[in-house]
Amino acid sequence: MKYVLGIDIGTTGAKALLVSETGNITASATVNYPLLTPRPKWTEQAPLIWWEATVSAIRTCLEKGRSVTNSKIEVVAIGLTGQMHGSVFLDNHGKVLRPAILWNDQRTESQCREITETVGFNKLIELTFNRALTGFTAPKILWLRQNEPEIYARVSNVLLPKDYIRYRMTGAFATEVSDASGTLLFNVADRRWSEEMLKALDIPRGWLPDCFESPEINSYISKESSKTLGLIKGTPVVGGGGDQAAGAVGNGIVREGLASCVIGTSGVIFWHVDKPAFDPLGRLHSFCHAVPGKWHLMGVTLSAGGALRWFRDALCHDEIREAKLKGMSPYEIIDQKAASVPAGSEGLVFLPYLAGERTPYADANARGAFLGLSLRHTKAHMARAVLEGVTMSLKDCLELGRELGVSTTKIYLSGGGAKSVYWQQLAADIFETEVVRIGVDEGPAYGASILAAVGVGLFKSVEEACANLIHTVDSKSPDSTKSQIYRYLYALYQPLPRTLKDFFDRDAAFVEGTLK
Repeated sequence: MKYVLGIDIGTTGAKALLVSETGNITASATVNYPLLTPRPKWTEQAPLIWWEATVSAIRTCLEKGRSVTNSKIEVVAIGLTGQMHGSVFLDNHGKVLRPAILWNDQRTESQCREITETVGFNKLIELTFNRALTGFTAPKILWLRQNEPEIYARVSNVLLPKDYIRYRMTGAFATEVSDASGTLLFNVADRRWSEEMLKALDIPRGWLPDCFESPEINSYISKESSKTLGLIKGTPVVGGGGDQAAGAVGNGIVREGLASCVIGTSGVIFWHVDKPAFDPLGRLHSFCHAVPGKWHLMGVTLSAGGALRWFRDALCHDEIREAKLKGMSPYEIIDQKAASVPAGSEGLVFLPYLAGERTPYADANARGAFLGLSLRHTKAHMARAVLEGVTMSLKDCLELGRELGVSTTKIYLSGGGAKSVYWQQLAADIFETEVVRIGVDEGPAYGASILAAVGVGLFKSVEEACANLIHTVDSKSPDSTKSQIYRYLYALYQPLPRTLKDFFDRDAAFVEGTLK
């Protein structure tokens, strides 16, 4: 039996997934690591902890695989995926120069304005299909140049998170089209680095890695890392994909008309499209898909499952203790509490912008809020309002797709939040669309393993692999009565970020000490 490994360098941990050539998951292992927030709006991680966690996850996964199969494990290929947009700065010896600046970091607002003014908004959309956003890679490079010039002067390579792990595994500087699309330095239509953007921003082309299609083999496990990882020297490594594109492959979103909703730390609405497409106003992202020659549109809510995790950690200590006594997840207790109050939380509305927001507002200063609080409301109301608010933020993304004519009659739901039966039904009610789940919910790591399998010829194409490996297991249809309630609540919710814009900006200035 042949096996492939899918490796996911996530925001909270590194995951290794061992998958057989028939698509069965033989073993998995995850090693967590911390998120650093050294200043307001900043999020960073040390790339070395990704590597250490990856080594541990792979070794544990292989050991589990040998235990399960009682035989030697033949890994024939590796697929990489991970958090997008993060910037890893290396010197000419391959040494990391500073902690990586992550996708949800918001420090680069002024650099985004500078990029837009330098290139021009319409030209920026024409060249990259995307607007300048604080999470993207290019603004981080400009921030480094302006704020840490001594480090900038030593930069020789800039890598995305998963591609730093590729470098440690293989010694190769390489990436692939889906992750490169999120740098703001990539010509998404032509699937190549944009010489025009590099010239406009004065960023050396030599800093960027060679770029490949996602299932394409572009490097091989080195002798040194083979000993560290417990893998055979020369094992092929394919391009892989950014976490959302790889996750979409893992969900079977590989043909037009299909969409997915991923509820992880962030939340994502993702549409497959056969031809290059973009939002002229730049509210949706438009990237190359991990399927060769295809593209995707995407809307992002920065705090989805992350908002619920904040609620759990900040306000649910009793529920955590109760869950421990009952041998349950705290989220199950929170779901039960939320289900005890009526749809609409009796007028309590939650804005989930705990780390700023991306779609459709692109506002680094946006913040979370409970609105409509009264003496009537309890923690249970707040729990339901958090779940409803996150889902309405995702509906904002969904409505933009419908506006552009890429709506769908069925949405594939995945991610940690999608494991909640309660949240599944809530999504169907608020989206007013059938939501379905597939038999495998291993997220991007499973998609990365599919790309690896295609790369070494176990399947002829990504589409063929998904047709053979991915199957629907359950679905939820909208409750028309609740959908009507949520239609009204969404009409209240939708204008709130714009209404509160001045407050958000002044509040941010107060926090940052720049209030005039």
